Amino acid sequence: MSCNLIYLSQGRKLVREIKTATEYKALRDSAQQQATLQAVRRGVADAKRRLIQFNYSCLPGDGGALKGCKTLSRSVGMDVDHLVKEEIEAVKKRIVEQREALGLLLLERSARGEGLHIVFRRRVGLSQEENLKWASELLDVEYDKGAKDVTRVFFATTASADELLYVADELFDNRPVDENEASAKKESQATPTIEKADDEAGTLAYDGLPYSDIVKRYWAMFYDGREPSAGNRNTLTFELAMAMRHICGFDEGVLSQVIPNYWASGGGDDGGERMSCIRSALSEPRRGVPFRLRQVLQSLRCERSTSAKRMEETQPPCRPEKLPPLLELLTSRVPEMYKGAVCESVWPSLGVHLHEVQFRYVNNELQEPTFMTVLMAPMSIGKGCVNPPIDYIMADIRQRDDEARRRDREWRESNRRKGANKEKSARPQDICVQWLMADMTNAAFVQRMADAERNGRRFLYSRLDEIEGLNQLRTSSRTDSVSQIIKLAFNCSLYGQERVGAESVNECTHVRWNRNASTTPANGKRFFRNAVNDGTLSRINLTTIMRGESDEMPIYGQYDETFAENLRPYIERLNACSGVIECPQALKLAKTLLEENAERAALCDSEAYRVLSYRANVIAYLKAMVLYVAHGYKWTKQMEQYVRWSEQMDLWCKMHFFGDELENLIGEETKMSGNGQQNLLEALPESFSREEYVQMRQSQGRAGDGSNTLRVWKKRGYIDWDEVVGRYVKLKTCNR
Repeated sequence: MSCNLIYLSQGRKLVREIKTATEYKALRDSAQQQATLQAVRRGVADAKRRLIQFNYSCLPGDGGALKGCKTLSRSVGMDVDHLVKEEIEAVKKRIVEQREALGLLLLERSARGEGLHIVFRRRVGLSQEENLKWASELLDVEYDKGAKDVTRVFFATTASADELLYVADELFDNRPVDENEASAKKESQATPTIEKADDEAGTLAYDGLPYSDIVKRYWAMFYDGREPSAGNRNTLTFELAMAMRHICGFDEGVLSQVIPNYWASGGGDDGGERMSCIRSALSEPRRGVPFRLRQVLQSLRCERSTSAKRMEETQPPCRPEKLPPLLELLTSRVPEMYKGAVCESVWPSLGVHLHEVQFRYVNNELQEPTFMTVLMAPMSIGKGCVNPPIDYIMADIRQRDDEARRRDREWRESNRRKGANKEKSARPQDICVQWLMADMTNAAFVQRMADAERNGRRFLYSRLDEIEGLNQLRTSSRTDSVSQIIKLAFNCSLYGQERVGAESVNECTHVRWNRNASTTPANGKRFFRNAVNDGTLSRINLTTIMRGESDEMPIYGQYDETFAENLRPYIERLNACSGVIECPQALKLAKTLLEENAERAALCDSEAYRVLSYRANVIAYLKAMVLYVAHGYKWTKQMEQYVRWSEQMDLWCKMHFFGDELENLIGEETKMSGNGQQNLLEALPESFSREEYVQMRQSQGRAGDGSNTLRVWKKRGYIDWDEVVGRYVKLKTCNR
């Protein structure tokens, strides 16, 4: 357990251990702390940061610093946020009921009173996040997934009975977790289970892995698949039992079922040799889980996870059954197979209704609602299904555009009728056309952007039934201008043109341009063939339509005045929005999805997925914020589910259509960049002795015996010690 007070010294967060409940309560009950908490509850800005802070999950690092702490304490701090009053009472009741199983050490209200802080005994052998997941499942609550680091601090309330609901003296025992104990318990905590199929006998398994598979993989990894035979049966059976005992509960009965009889293959009796080997292994001193067993389990788990992921990746992610009301409305007139495409295609037109609006992203940058959606689907599948809902979304803008175009034509006609010597009138500054024609020159595009900038920093919109229509923006001198404009538009950067003619368009302005485009997979790949690895693809939101099993003609619903009337409140909310908008729930979801994407990229060993995931997360976050505004600044579970699916769908489409090509291009770039200076670890063989390591150091002119380097490599998981052969082994880790 541990309780650490956080304090600042010369700008650094330092840690001081609190050793008694009396000292802990005195700190919480000071007059300043009570006054500050009242200010927080009244909503006073920046008051919360003046509250005292505690950490419960780690012990002080070097010099008492909090940053970089790695040593686990025997307790875990957990944050349960965003609960309404009724939920808080229900959760408190569950915590009290489960306090023994949980190992409850502390329970308090959060600083703003909208959640709870829980501290419980650490389950040794589980990571910080695994402990949080275990507790959340036990209590049936969601923990704050953005607060899973051991250095997480908690803003304290007071020591009153209404704020500090429970505290145990055991919390102030500041001993660290013993690493050997943790290593041993991690693999021995789980007990063997019997897993049965519907029509099969039970199979003895550990953590879902049949023991027979574990034994088979052991021989495959370390003995090239050769099982014990005459001459080495005793030695290898003892070695296997020494390893397997850690995941068999050190139970002779379980081991006797798990360890095969390698004497029986010769048709004879083992004469009690097998059980003698097992008992000898059990009598040996207990140490940490052997390197070889850890490698076998990691290999099997990685294989199982990767196999499951590959199955998952062969089909697009399933769309949530329940959509937010706006999307329910927009998809209500199309058959089931088109609902996903409509969901993903309406964002450019919705985003056009927002002007002078910004959303703060997780990196603290302000983002504007830029959406560039490409629908890539087979020929004649029904890509036009997305057009009717977009027409209704854009109805008010089209009406304004008609008037603006009429005035623009009148001005041009008026100037054309004037003679060469007559003074011509200036173009009206309040003309603004947002929905652009499909056939448009670069000069016209720049002019429309400048108009939109002057009239409220509005977005332009294009809809192209064939993506090749974007080529209209190409100029004779720059054949890459489409790709360039796409990249500039994602961040609303500057673009323009400069000409010498008196009546030529000379403007430099911000690119605010949302658009829809459709294409077939073949044409789409051809169009983006030179833009897969330059950032263009990652800035586009990609979606598709999958063919259904039925060949029946799809039946659409009617778009009528009722549909328009139901849509109107959402559009009005978007039109009325202004300023910098923030939504804590959307921001929290964006952070969570970033972590999940990183884990998935590591699991699949996909650099392409990692590269694409960053901007896909930005696009999904912008959708979340537009939904938040359109629904009257309210956040719902349906929004979270949709945004999560939308980001997964975007990434699935990009990997499905361009993944292999992008992986190859990244691989070629890596080769071209060269390896640079070879480091010491790379220079060593896959397995090496201490003597070989020292010799390699000396050959590179390094001083000393390098003992500290070996410790660092082992701590960071680069190498491990194989007890059986007495050599260091390089690790090829697999993120689960």
